[in-house]
Amino acid sequence: MSTTNGRGREETEEERADRQWSELLQELRVAQTGVQILFGFLLAVVFQPRFGDLSELDRDIYVVTVVLGSATVAALIGPVTYHRLLTGRQMKPETVIWASRMTVLGLVLLFFTMCSTLLLIMRVALHNTFALWLVAGIALWFLACWFIFPLWALARGRSGPRTDEPRESDSAAGTKG
Repeated sequence: MSTTNGRGREETEEERADRQWSELLQELRVAQTGVQILFGFLLAVVFQPRFGDLSELDRDIYVVTVVLGSATVAALIGPVTYHRLLTGRQMKPETVIWASRMTVLGLVLLFFTMCSTLLLIMRVALHNTFALWLVAGIALWFLACWFIFPLWALARGRSGPRTDEPRESDSAAGTKG
């Protein structure tokens, strides 16, 4: 059964899920590349000669940053393994829903990873409290670019309820539409 999502596109639930999966993969490719580079950098820091000179607080920040980075990598790679394990089981709409949720979680974790990474770097570079203020300003900029601007556009837009995402009740009941 074909449905229209309110913008003139007619597609079945499976076609919509396939399209959404392709779009999500493109988004993940962008995020994963940056996360992998950042995480590689974080793993290498501990092996640098100056690591031993860090204060206890800076080492604690480093440990928190690596843990956040690990959680970020897991959340942003998770959708790929989720898809791989469920491929061929007629669960694409559910896969898209859960992969989208993992991606949003990964982006939130990436925000915290970036903030803690910047805090560590700025503390080492500046050796003063200005580092905290600088990171707070950059964190606000990240929040604006990643979350506030899109939510503002959504609030100002004339769109109705989101019809592009498969409903969990449809997927669970096996209905089309």
